[in-house]
Amino acid sequence: MASRLNPYISFDGDARQALEFYKEVFGGTLALNTFGDFGSPDAPEADKIMHGMLETPNGFTLMGADTPPGMEYSQGSNFAVSLSGDDDAELRGYWEKLSGAGTVSVPLEKQMWGDVFGMCTDRFGVPWMVNVTQAQG
Repeated sequence: MASRLNPYISFDGDARQALEFYKEVFGGTLALNTFGDFGSPDAPEADKIMHGMLETPNGFTLMGADTPPGMEYSQGSNFAVSLSGDDDAELRGYWEKLSGAGTVSVPLEKQMWGDVFGMCTDRFGVPWMVNVTQAQG
């Protein structure tokens, strides 16, 4: 798959409702994964959205999630730009350039869902998420 660039929005517990609303607005296919899907199904946040993605007929992609426990939600600065795909070398190259003079908040490394993922803020204050999809097998 080709790499994609799209907005990623953090929500304060209402990601499911927001992403369902955006599906009503734009149409398309909505995929939602909860924290319970990737961790403890008994945790208080188990039904909250860990990752959601809306893909529309017009080619729009919108991603979002509820703010994870232990991270602060800040309305107005709850956006990031997501870079994702399966070309490891290409995405790591973007990561190196974006994070080089910036600040890394989550190192680019394998995560519990199996992909390589990292978060950084570039030198201009723009937050980025980079996700390298790993082959399933």
